[in-house]
Amino acid sequence: QVQLVESGGGLVQAGGSLRLSCAASGTIFSINVMGWYRQAPGKQRELVASITSGGSTNYADSVKGRFTIYRDSAKTTLYLQMNSLNPEDTAVYYCNLGQQYRNYWGQGTLVTVSS
Repeated sequence: QVQLVESGGGLVQAGGSLRLSCAASGTIFSINVMGWYRQAPGKQRELVASITSGGSTNYADSVKGRFTIYRDSAKTTLYLQMNSLNPEDTAVYYCNLGQQYRNYWGQGTLVTVSS
């Protein structure tokens, strides 16, 4: 079993920055993919960024150049550095881990960007 706990959300003004963290625990295999998703009110959950265990990254077009996803050396903590935030980034952000054909989700952390 895997547990994912996000932190770092909050209220920030447009143009500001936040860093989200996701601590993973439990049975984590060496080959996996971790990512950040977000869901804004009335919208579907969407991929923000992902990173493989080999270090390859993928970003949604809307966040390229502003957000950076990375993991610690132990690969058990996932981060999302978010810069130049705008009100359209307001959403609940979820951490995801995919391994062995299973997906695990955190409880989400709310990011609110005021204009």
